[in-house]
Amino acid sequence: MITKCYKIDTNNINQEQMQEAGALIAAGELVAFPTETVYGLGGDALHPEAAKKIYAAKGRPSDNPLIIHIAEVSDLERVAKVVPEQAKKLAEAFWPGPLTMVVWKKESVPYATTGGLDTVAVRMPNHPIALELIRKSGKLIAAPSANTSGRPSPTEGSHVVEDLDGRIAMVLDGGPVGIGIESTIIDLTEETPMVLRPGYITPEMLAEVLGEEVIIDPGIIAADDTTKPKAPGMKYKHYAPKADMIIVDGDKEKVVEQISLLLQEAKAKGQKAAVIATEETKMLYQSDVVLSIGTREEEDSIARHMYKILRDCDKLDVDVIYSESFKTPRIGQAIMNRLLKAAGHQVIHV
Repeated sequence: MITKCYKIDTNNINQEQMQEAGALIAAGELVAFPTETVYGLGGDALHPEAAKKIYAAKGRPSDNPLIIHIAEVSDLERVAKVVPEQAKKLAEAFWPGPLTMVVWKKESVPYATTGGLDTVAVRMPNHPIALELIRKSGKLIAAPSANTSGRPSPTEGSHVVEDLDGRIAMVLDGGPVGIGIESTIIDLTEETPMVLRPGYITPEMLAEVLGEEVIIDPGIIAADDTTKPKAPGMKYKHYAPKADMIIVDGDKEKVVEQISLLLQEAKAKGQKAAVIATEETKMLYQSDVVLSIGTREEEDSIARHMYKILRDCDKLDVDVIYSESFKTPRIGQAIMNRLLKAAGHQVIHV
């Protein structure tokens, strides 16, 4: 298959190209597109064959549910058995935006899309290209991240082409995304709302809007991999670079000292090492490769650059990666959730 790639100006969207992309979705083909979080790989959400194509293109386990992307809040009624009051409150506060809600599904939603579950995950993306594609297709669009399974999520169109060229019909390249980590997922089918995946919208923000407690799935904050998370997708190793990756956690001086020691050991073994640091610490390391993920003064920059940095490590063909930990005040949990999975939970505490 030849993958067609269009560069789309978000301020001046080419309607003919969007019409072509929408027609591909309607015909059961796959189109990758930008959202405010990461690039998504879209197919017709209510067509089982499209879901199967998504799993095949990504090499993704089929028990990993796909998120349905909608363009109007009223579309939630098309897929939800019942729209809970909590969902209405959250939609008013956060849609369009980086929040996915899990509700009980209607029979019209195929199990191929929900990974065999009786629940469905839904979100309304805050990106003009994503919304236009949904509208032009006349469909609801199921879309996981547009990467091969296990690889760092794509935050630029070129990342999608790297992974999926020849496997999908089209890539809509809208440039770098804004947020850089996947949406927060909240499960509204439990007695107490539960965050199944941390993201840009925090549990505190959700609780404030709902006026009730919001809990976090213990499986996503466990320090090891023995506690099984409720969301099937969270149990797989994700976002991983090709090189072995170790996170060093602790006070700044001790972290720099430990990583410097590890760099000496790597050099003695003849290994090419990379360090993932920040603007504040990058000059403190002597290494083959030192990559700045952003600044601790602006934690959003860390989230935005994280997946690109992991992909850069692959291009630089390093043998081992040592990363500082990033326990930033607001979205540190979401950032560390991704990094821990990328490192296969290999952490040195100092």
